[in-house]
Amino acid sequence: MKIKWNKQYEYPASMRTSIEGRRHYEITGKKLPSVTTILGATQSEEKKESIAKWTARVGETEATRVRDQAASRGTNMHLHLERYILGEGHKDLTDEGQVAGDMAQTIIDKGLVDMSEIWGSEVTLYYPGLYAGATDLVGVYDYEDSIVDFKQSNKPKRKEWIDDYLMQLGAYAMAHNQVYDTEITQGVILMCTPDNYFQKFQVKGKDFIKYQHKFLERVDKYYNDQNKAES
Repeated sequence: MKIKWNKQYEYPASMRTSIEGRRHYEITGKKLPSVTTILGATQSEEKKESIAKWTARVGETEATRVRDQAASRGTNMHLHLERYILGEGHKDLTDEGQVAGDMAQTIIDKGLVDMSEIWGSEVTLYYPGLYAGATDLVGVYDYEDSIVDFKQSNKPKRKEWIDDYLMQLGAYAMAHNQVYDTEITQGVILMCTPDNYFQKFQVKGKDFIKYQHKFLERVDKYYNDQNKAES
């Protein structure tokens, strides 16, 4: 399978940096909080409590191991996918590398078949003065201009469990539309578990706008909290 490239937009170079332990992007001389920083800083008390209960149940050591393993596996899976998209090979013969490679291949076979055009891979996007972030793919998916992200998951997910992922897509689309005068109205999550269970979450139209509004509420909360802390 070969996906057509159409490099019609010039995406900015950026540098990731950390401010008080939180990820920011330095773009055009300004440091902007990442989308994930905003979402992490504005988590609901319910979600914080849920995470705390899980950590208490399994123990701090096991919780750290699970999180680190998932992060490492996700990074490895993304590397496989990025190299594939760029037409480069990637081999990792470690046990974890082979699992991640199989997950990436599942996403290629079951998810990327509907990607007909790529505008950019590992794209840094920013909404001037508000936020920045990086998405895996921008282009045409299932005949619609789209933001596409790859996700690994330890187990299958329901749509109502992945609000943050869907808000990320909405945030990236708003940034792209603002800076490049586009009309991206669809976001796609391509997800795979270590046992190669594939899921696709596709949101568009009014449903997509709903997640964009939810993200903007979180942006307001983030900056309001920042202002209170500084006053």
